[in-house]
Amino acid sequence: MSDLATTLDSRYTATSGRVFLTGTQALVRLPMLQRLRDEAAGLNTAGFVSGYRGSPLGGLDQALWKARQHLDAQRIVFQPAVNEDLAATAVWGTQQLNLFPGARYDGVFAMWYGKGPGVDRCGDVFRHANAAGTARYGGVLVIAGDDHAAKSSTLPHQTEHVFKAVMMPVLYPANVQEYLDYGLHGWAMSRYSGCWVVMKALADTVETSASVAIDPLSTVIRLPDDFAMPENDAHGLNIRWPDPPLQQEARLLNRKLYAALAYCRANQLNRIVIDSADPASPARLGIITAGKAYLDVRQALTELGIDDELAARIGIRLYKVGMVWPLEADGVRRFAEGLEEILVVEEKRQLIEYQLKEELYNWREDVRPRVVGKFDEKGEWSLLPTGSGHLTHGDWLLPAAGELSVAQVARALASRIDRFFTSPAIVERLALLEAKQNSPTPPAPSTAPTGAAALATIQRTPYFCSGCPHNTSTRVPEGSRAVAGIGCHYMVTWMDRSTTTFTHMGGEGVTWVGQAPFTDVKHIFANLGDGTYFHSGLLAIRQSVAAGVSITYKILYNDAVAMTGGQPVDGSLSVPQLTRQLEAEGISKIVIVTDEPAKYEGVRGLAPHTPIHHRDQLDAVQRDLREHRGVSVLIYDQTCATEKRRRRKRGKLADPARRVFINQAVCEGCGDCGVESNRRSVIPVETEFGRKRAIDQSSCNKDFSCVNGFCPSFVSVEGGRLRAGRAIASDDGASASAFDDASATAFAKLPDPVLADTRHPFNILITGVGGTGVVTLGALLGMAAHLDGKGVSVLDMTGLAQKFGAVFSHLRIADRPEDLHAARIATGEAHAVIGGDLVVTAGAEALSKVLAGKTRAVVNVAATPTAEFTHNPDWQFPQQAMQARVDEACGAGRTLFLDTAEMARRLMGDALYGNLFLLGVAWQRGLVPLSLAAIDQSIELNGAAVEKNRQAFLWGRRAAHDPEAVRRLLQPAGTPTARPISRSLDETIERRVETLTAYQDARYAERYRTLVERVRAAEAPLQSTALTEAVARAYCKLLAVKDEYEVARLHADPAFRRQLCEAFEGDFSLRFHLAPPLLARPDPQTGRIRKRSYGAWMMTAFTCLSRLKGLRGTFLDPFGRTEERRMERQLITDYEADIELILAQLKPETLAGAIELASVPEQIRGFGHVKAASVLQARARRDALRQQLRAPAGGQANAA
Repeated sequence: MSDLATTLDSRYTATSGRVFLTGTQALVRLPMLQRLRDEAAGLNTAGFVSGYRGSPLGGLDQALWKARQHLDAQRIVFQPAVNEDLAATAVWGTQQLNLFPGARYDGVFAMWYGKGPGVDRCGDVFRHANAAGTARYGGVLVIAGDDHAAKSSTLPHQTEHVFKAVMMPVLYPANVQEYLDYGLHGWAMSRYSGCWVVMKALADTVETSASVAIDPLSTVIRLPDDFAMPENDAHGLNIRWPDPPLQQEARLLNRKLYAALAYCRANQLNRIVIDSADPASPARLGIITAGKAYLDVRQALTELGIDDELAARIGIRLYKVGMVWPLEADGVRRFAEGLEEILVVEEKRQLIEYQLKEELYNWREDVRPRVVGKFDEKGEWSLLPTGSGHLTHGDWLLPAAGELSVAQVARALASRIDRFFTSPAIVERLALLEAKQNSPTPPAPSTAPTGAAALATIQRTPYFCSGCPHNTSTRVPEGSRAVAGIGCHYMVTWMDRSTTTFTHMGGEGVTWVGQAPFTDVKHIFANLGDGTYFHSGLLAIRQSVAAGVSITYKILYNDAVAMTGGQPVDGSLSVPQLTRQLEAEGISKIVIVTDEPAKYEGVRGLAPHTPIHHRDQLDAVQRDLREHRGVSVLIYDQTCATEKRRRRKRGKLADPARRVFINQAVCEGCGDCGVESNRRSVIPVETEFGRKRAIDQSSCNKDFSCVNGFCPSFVSVEGGRLRAGRAIASDDGASASAFDDASATAFAKLPDPVLADTRHPFNILITGVGGTGVVTLGALLGMAAHLDGKGVSVLDMTGLAQKFGAVFSHLRIADRPEDLHAARIATGEAHAVIGGDLVVTAGAEALSKVLAGKTRAVVNVAATPTAEFTHNPDWQFPQQAMQARVDEACGAGRTLFLDTAEMARRLMGDALYGNLFLLGVAWQRGLVPLSLAAIDQSIELNGAAVEKNRQAFLWGRRAAHDPEAVRRLLQPAGTPTARPISRSLDETIERRVETLTAYQDARYAERYRTLVERVRAAEAPLQSTALTEAVARAYCKLLAVKDEYEVARLHADPAFRRQLCEAFEGDFSLRFHLAPPLLARPDPQTGRIRKRSYGAWMMTAFTCLSRLKGLRGTFLDPFGRTEERRMERQLITDYEADIELILAQLKPETLAGAIELASVPEQIRGFGHVKAASVLQARARRDALRQQLRAPAGGQANAA
């Protein structure tokens, strides 16, 4: 291990050996290597990097900032740009440096970066700058980030065709090692040919981590000896001034591109990798491929049982293309000689295939090989009859739409190889692929309470973070509509926000300019982020002003570019500056809405007449703005929630000593808190009295908008802190010591697991929810594999999914790096699954990698809700069905399911440690073939909460070894346990009798028991208890309404104080968020009652009020005359009438309808207007069910 870099800085400082790098970090290291090469060659050069962020290059600027000291040491300047084309223009300037006096360096090598839409934006700059050329000791490398499957883009993109149009050579590296090698070749080619040179960065490569060789001088660069440079031209093919445009064009077309081809030829960037060495058995099938597709081909051959030796023996010749445009002709001709057929394997639209066909077009018919690629031999342009009178093209062989998978490549290879070779391995592999593709989608579990949400449809849809300002800022008033922006604003289009359609970056709202003259709609809203505004959005606003349309731009000033990682805007932009700029554009109506109006006290520089409102007034402000004729602007000022969390951790932002807690006894489970806040930290909790809500303190970002839900169950806990987990408790040394002693006794010595063999690649699929830190597991294990001296690749499939969507890490480990090809785990090839989330693990994508009898899995079963729960309070988590699905896919006895999030919360005080806990479980179960020492060192190198992460990993090992012992330690003897949900009808009834006695008195409870027992007796002849169970639940719910006395009793209940003390420690006080009927006033705009905050003195008031429950329903009851209380009493009367109807009509054929009618009150939830709305829906359903129940009797009477 002596040649392995073992510190995080080594990735930027090591000059030999191997380092563990992500593709992004390789791009950061690349200019440093070029500078070292120049220095070794005696050149006095500097470097320049500029571009604009965007997935899959969303984190490159952050990596460059983190490496600033290393870049500075190598004279490399990183200057992020306002947008992509200005970055390209700055890069163009670096090549002009030596045209003028005063240059301090021999030249500046430059790098531009941007994603596909940024490439589109830069077409004009690229065309001009490439024609102008590069400096002799400069050179330009363009890093183009492509998103072939639109994982984090509004459309898929493939940039090679754009670069072909502007005549820039394109290199396509296949892995992280080639990022370094091709990058150095790219600058050398750029200097030699005068061209700007492109390097394509795909998510599958740039988001991969790998152990790579690092040596600035190891890449051998050869200048061509078969290309004649211009004579008597001191500039060669490089930039000069003056330089007329037609001369630039002639130089580019006649010289520079051919120089690039000569460089490609001299350095063998395109090469034959596999070929027959037997003249008696020459190659017959050629495969030409590049980049990711090359790795897919290698992986597909391996899975078909064809290694390099067998491939050569059966007549396969494999050609790896490093420069995909222009395609070097001499190498292609050599590759094609003697072949019968050539299969072109490339992603997306044809680029190599068209060039190859052009090169071979003039060959004689008897020696020209057949070429297939996207289509089979029928051809793309063949017009074939379909039998319906229409004509169509040939059959797709390797489709251009979407992503190209190893499975698709394997099928295509097998179909071409089958003409001259087959084997049991090929037949078996194709059968597996067919079976996986045709595996039936499992139906919804028959026991699912909702019946509508099929298991097949449950998924992790990307969503806003908890506390995200978008949750509030994107709301529009009733009757209005909005158009979306890009980035996080794009996600609004799949939420219930009256927001549809979007534009490219910088065109926000301008579609309205084309619609406004032709519609009766007078006004719309347009969402725009401050990052987009700074990038190019101001021009969109200027266009709307010029057109005179009525539109309100809602500019979210969240102080960060949230979608790509929280970067700052690339320049200076404050709210006062923003208002002044907008005023200068001619906008007279500007309003600021914020969560902290007080921070504007004393702020100067705002545009005149700019009012400031609290975010609670957003609806009223927007109603006013939509009446304004012309362009208006609403600036919504609230810092990005994730960025707040980061800054608080780093001590750069005050962390308010306040948390929100829900008294589940008071909660009605209506979901209004989720509607108001759109927060995923509001989670469901199943209780004896139905589904309630709780706050996930681990993911809560302290936005506090959930307290706006019209419900008295919310309590603010001020001061104190979350109680530490039992494993790290420090406030009670005696109990902590006792816990340590108990754990030491239970786990005196953990046995070491048997680690799997890695002579052949071992594949681990890690699944989870974006934003919960699950990707860290892949990074830790990748570094550990590197430290163990193994070959490793880690591919993180995140993109937009980082916002609480489904995230996958593909981890592949082998003894030798050269044994690893494709970064993605292929169909049925996962040896282990570390499931950070059950929903993702049970999804089709994850299970396609699993094979029964081969794959083992450990899965966290924490019921983390999906985005659907924010608007559907009845959303169900089909845990048993999903576990069964994973069990079936892996095979009997090969899975372990644990609630690692809850176990980590109890042990460590924070569910976020569940990831390391899960890793400990997986390692102890033998699912991770890495040494314990390497994993421990990797945790230490990561540098975040090292000791706690070590403890979490250790406790995971213990849980894997003896889960029952861990559970016993978490619930020591003598500690009161939570009362389980009733398991029998008798228990259900008795629990509710107890509740109603405490609610009012024994007489009241007897009223309940009497009716329930009547139903029970009537149902008994039908051999059923389902109706009685429904009545037992629903009747109690109606009788025990949460009126003022009951809310007071439940808040004053000592059980609630115990819950608080179990969750918090230290000196804390409480605040209650209430709308007392005698004090609250309706909002003048909406007519709804507003809640107010009350201090700890309310506990005394609650105690006093709860003792007055005897007044309930009497003429002395001060609350009994309100509309809500009268409605609740009527509901009881109506329900008792319903039961009488049910008993009169009860028979086997009416039982199902009777149960449904008896269950209607379960739909009634909430307080105030929320409850009133649910009552309206319940009454409509009740009327329909009563009519159905009467129908049989009515029909019989009429017949008589």
